[in-house]
Amino acid sequence: MKKFFLSLAVLTGLVGSLNAEQIEITADSFEADENKLIGKLDGNVVIKNGSFDKLTSNHARVLFDEKKQAKKYIASGNAKFWVKLKGKDYDGSGAELTYEPTGQIYTLSGNAYLHEVETDKKLYGAKIVVNKAKGIYSVYGQGKEPVKFIFETEVKK
Repeated sequence: MKKFFLSLAVLTGLVGSLNAEQIEITADSFEADENKLIGKLDGNVVIKNGSFDKLTSNHARVLFDEKKQAKKYIASGNAKFWVKLKGKDYDGSGAELTYEPTGQIYTLSGNAYLHEVETDKKLYGAKIVVNKAKGIYSVYGQGKEPVKFIFETEVKK
């Protein structure tokens, strides 16, 4: 199966905009519906945003606004991401991962996991929201399942 390559900077007319980050998407297949303003990607989906942020999954949808600007990415099937937040590297995963470019918000749902690489802090919950623009993240439990936070402390003698 041939790998499909798509540069959303070209697709959405962002070329020439000085403050736009280029989005690069690769997948095994791509289908666009101009009427519904949605793009569907299947198989080995990789979405790169700028020089560091990356999302991978088996399937993804890209929702566009009337100006054909990407307003939301929804990834499912082994959804994982890597992001830099306030100078720290994070990776995470969930059953579904959404990214809203306007607010720079990542939402991990279903067995959500977030890992701060440098400190090895780990967060688990039903839902984790990472607001990259504000530099904050929130973790939510569901039903009887609490959130879990794992980290190391320094023991002073």
